[in-house]
Amino acid sequence: MEKKGIKIIDNLEDGKNGEIIIRSHGVPPSVYDILDKENIKYTDCTCPFVKKIHDTVHKFSEEGYEILIIGNRTHPEVKGILGWTKDSGTVIENEQEARQYVSRYPEKKKCVVAQTTFNYKKFQYLVEIIEKKGYYINVVNTICNATHLRQVEARKVSSSVDAMIVIGGKHSSNTQKLYEICKNECKNTYYIQTVEDLDLCELKTIESIGITAGASTPNNII
Repeated sequence: MEKKGIKIIDNLEDGKNGEIIIRSHGVPPSVYDILDKENIKYTDCTCPFVKKIHDTVHKFSEEGYEILIIGNRTHPEVKGILGWTKDSGTVIENEQEARQYVSRYPEKKKCVVAQTTFNYKKFQYLVEIIEKKGYYINVVNTICNATHLRQVEARKVSSSVDAMIVIGGKHSSNTQKLYEICKNECKNTYYIQTVEDLDLCELKTIESIGITAGASTPNNII
């Protein structure tokens, strides 16, 4: 893509002389404001599932809800979602943070959403912990259905094989979740990006092998 003139930019200044593509993870509304103000051309490729979360948190924020986002706070999708909340919202990543959570606005109702690629079972578990705190909570399951189905299938396959191969980018959130799920079911789980990363010698004594892959992994690599 770089050879075709497409490059990654870290700020909008670098994109003023061309057309910007907003990636599937989405961006905060402040980015759209700058693009429109500076009259910068852009193509919005935000995933429809992510767009739905933006609309949801914006709507509930306007109605006076406190927004809780279950996901990885350093992930670009979560950063984008935060921008659509009225008071920045609160991100909860794990069990410890769920148990330690104390609302800054105890009088407000809570709306809970999830990063689209979050582990579905873990999401349910963290929601249960938060619900026990006695707050009024409206839970909106925003995990991508395709992601959920892939997780269910990965758990099923990995529980019935001697080794499991998970293919995807090392920085891919949804692939990392697949790896965690498979590793829990099958100790011989390998996380690779290409076939060169796989030690085939380790698999010589294995009778059955399962394969799954992250959402963005090309079919030819699988």
